[in-house]
Amino acid sequence: MSLTRRTAMGLLVIAPTASVLGRAAFASEPETFQEDGVAIHGYDPVAYFTEGKPVMGSDSHTVNYKGATWKFASAENLAAFEGDPERYGPRFGGYCAYAASQGYLAPTVPEAWTVHNDRLYLNFSRRVRRRWSRDIDNNIAKGEANWPGILG
Repeated sequence: MSLTRRTAMGLLVIAPTASVLGRAAFASEPETFQEDGVAIHGYDPVAYFTEGKPVMGSDSHTVNYKGATWKFASAENLAAFEGDPERYGPRFGGYCAYAASQGYLAPTVPEAWTVHNDRLYLNFSRRVRRRWSRDIDNNIAKGEANWPGILG
């Protein structure tokens, strides 16, 4: 069997998330993507809407929500989140939206984001975001069908 360039590139896209597939089979994952108890790498989810970019949150403005600590750049953003966490919190618990559409979990990076229909979606990488963006509505529908069952 020969490995074509296209196949090799496809494997490179899938490989980083392949280890996540096995993880869900062994244990239940938290509802919110977090590292050391901090949601979405400590970035302010409200800032994606108000600033149009990822903004690091502050230890001065935090709230515990769905088993994780969420950080915010300002008291105003914290108040907005507390007033409507379902609106401002990323869909699929901050896990990769494309991975959710494919039936598994993957971590995310702050720079790979989309606000679509007034909802925040995060992705594993900018490259994966480009793939997810080719058919956003269908990928969202597939992710919603898989969520929250993929948590394990």
